[in-house]
Amino acid sequence: MLNMDFTQKVTIRSREMDWTPSPAKGVSRKPLAREEAEQGHATSIVRYEPGASFSRHEHPLGEEILVLEGVFSDETGDYGPGTYLRNPPGSSHAPFSKEGCVLFVKLHQFDQNDFTTVKTDTTDTAWLPGRGGLEVMPLHEFEQEHVALVKWPAGEVFQPHRHFGGEEILVLSGEFCDEHGRYPAGTWIRSPHLSQHTPFVDEETVIWVKTGHLPF
Repeated sequence: MLNMDFTQKVTIRSREMDWTPSPAKGVSRKPLAREEAEQGHATSIVRYEPGASFSRHEHPLGEEILVLEGVFSDETGDYGPGTYLRNPPGSSHAPFSKEGCVLFVKLHQFDQNDFTTVKTDTTDTAWLPGRGGLEVMPLHEFEQEHVALVKWPAGEVFQPHRHFGGEEILVLSGEFCDEHGRYPAGTWIRSPHLSQHTPFVDEETVIWVKTGHLPF
C-alpha cells in the first residue's frame, strides 16, 4: 500500500520521481497512491511510449484521466493534451498511443452509482468567473464530489477555507502556494477531510482540483 491513509496530507513533486515499469511494454508510471499492485484504488502519472498499448481491461469502479502531453487513444477516439475523461464503473477499453503520451490517472475511485461518461477538451471549453479573480472550468460533479480546473491570476490570494470531504490538487502550470509550502507544476497534493489553508499564487497558475471525495 502507498499513501492510503486518507487522514494524512500527502505532497509529491512528481517531476522529481523516477519512472517505474508497468506490466505493459512501453508503459511506465509514477505511483502517487496505490492500494494493491495491479488492482484497487490507484492514482498515478502514466507514460506511454510511441506505439505502446495496454490490453483490454475493465474498470470495476471507474477510471479518470487527464491527458497532460501527447495523444491518448482507445477504440472510442483520440484525445489530445488537456482532455479530461471519465470511464464509469463497469466500462472497459484497450488503450494505446501512436505518438506517446503522459496522463494523470485515477482508478477504482468512483461512487458505485456514478455512471456518467465524460469526454471534455479543456482547451476548447470556456472558463467561468469564480471567486475573486479566479476562473473555473467545471469538469464533473456527483453528490458531494466536484472536479474542475482553476486558473489563478498572478498575485491572487484566496480566503482561508476548510475542505469538507478533503481536497486533491495537481498543479498543471505555474506554482501553487499556501502557508504550508510552495508547489511547482507537477506537484500532487491530497489534503484530508476538514483540512484548512489559505492558498495564493505569485504567478499565473492552473490547477486540477477535486473536492468532497475523500472518506471521513
